[in-house]
This record gives sequence, C-alpha cells and structure tokens, in this order.
Amino acid sequence: MIDIILANAAQFTRFEELGLSPNALDLGFFQLKWYSLAYLAGILIGYWYLIKLVAQPGSPMARRHADDLIFWATLGIIVGGRLGYVFFYNPEILLEPVKILQVWNGGMSLHGGTIGVVLALWWSARREKLDFLRMCDYIACVIPFGLFFGRLANFVNGELWGRQTDVAWAIIFPMGGEVARHPSQLYEAGLEGLLYFIILSLMFWKTDARYQPGKLLGAGLLVYGFSRFTVEFFRQPDVQLTWLVEQSGFSMGQWLTVPMILLGAWLVLTAKRRRARVEAVAGDKSVA
Repeated sequence: MIDIILANAAQFTRFEELGLSPNALDLGFFQLKWYSLAYLAGILIGYWYLIKLVAQPGSPMARRHADDLIFWATLGIIVGGRLGYVFFYNPEILLEPVKILQVWNGGMSLHGGTIGVVLALWWSARREKLDFLRMCDYIACVIPFGLFFGRLANFVNGELWGRQTDVAWAIIFPMGGEVARHPSQLYEAGLEGLLYFIILSLMFWKTDARYQPGKLLGAGLLVYGFSRFTVEFFRQPDVQLTWLVEQSGFSMGQWLTVPMILLGAWLVLTAKRRRARVEAVAGDKSVA
C-alpha cells in the first residue's frame, strides 16, 4: 500500500519544489511573514480604492470619514477574525485564554472578521450620523483585496489545503501527508478575490447599484457566500470539525455562509424600494 501511495505521489508537484516560504524576510532575529504583508496589502490597497469610490458623486461619506473608518475596520478585522476563529472553529483555545492573543500562530476567521467590520461600520455611522447601509455598500467593494491576498498567503504558508484528488494540478503539501490535494487556497483567491472584485466593480461603475442602499453589500454577500460554499467541497475540513461534515454533510464554513447568502439575496431583491434621493457627502452633485 505504501509503495502505491509513493508511486502515485511521484506524478504530482510537491509544495517544496515551488520554493515558497512563509517568511518574506528572515534576518534571524527578525522575520516578516507573507501573511502579515497580505493583511497590510489588503488594507492599504482597499483604502486607496475606497478613496476613489468616495470621490464619486453621491458618496455616503467624505474623505475624512474614510480616513477614520480604515482604523476601526482594521481593528474589526483583527479582533473579529481572531475571536471568530476561536468560537467557530477552535473553542478549545478558551481553555488557555492567553492563546487567543497569539495571532502569529495562525487562526483567523473570515466570518468573524466580517462581523468585526460590520460593527466598526455601525459605530462609525452612528457617531458621524451617516447612512450605515450605504457605507456597507462601499466597504463591500473593497473587501476582495483582503480576501485575494489572504488566500495567496494561505497558499504560500502551505496551510488550509484541499481534499485529496488526482487532478493534474494537484499539490502534495508538507502537512497534508503523502497525498496530492486540491490547491483550494488558489480557488478561493480566484473566486472570493478576483471574481468578487470584477462583479462589484462592474455594478458600481457601470450601473446605478450604489444608489440602491444594500444592493452592493447584498451582491458581495452572494458572491462570497456561493464561492465559499462551493470551494468547501474541495477544501479539507478542519480536523476538530470533521464530525460536523460526517453528521451533516456540510462543513462549518458552508453552514456559516448560509445566513450570508440569505441576507444577501434579501438585500438585493429589496434594494430598489430603498432607493431615495441621495445628497452628496463628497463631490458636488445630488443624485436622484
């Protein structure tokens, strides 16, 4: 049996052959992780794109609001992402609370990060008396940058790999055993990052979706929800949550996308009835 496994493994690419390392810079006494750079790139490029969006007529916020929001959103991503991982995927960490702070050891949840960002948006909108739902629409447009770079970092780290397969592009990951697996991190980068960005960009720049409160947010939830639900069929479930897949047929990631898909569908279907005259916060035009 071992000989058969090794023979089959020989025909696939080994992760080590790609020459990738989790460290973008290693000075011995200091290491800079690609994962950290992915978060930084997602936030900075997302901020740059948000500035482009709010400069258009009819924006629900001004540049100064975007400047403040980036701080609170970043805090929401980090705190929400970590707590989401702990509560949704690895509650055993609660037995040793100090490990909750050890973000450098890995473990961030997109669903938790989403909740953190939403709370940050709600706080900012309430404090500045801005339209919360329309702010969410604009933030939804910048989310794919973080998703794209984050999934690429997962791939470089050789983590969150996919299920066993014999497709030609399968990869043997060091921590995945001597079996070829789907590079599901790249599937997610393509769907949750590139596809998500293309769809929402077209909606923002080519349609009047941004004047229908909730439509862009709903579309983002739908694209992400269906993308994540689909990729989970190719992604290896977390070891501690294998029981959920065995008993229900779906992974934790898939169950968590269900409310996102339902909420997204409702927001898109009801967006037109929420349309009202939009007075510009940035720019000099009112949009009917």
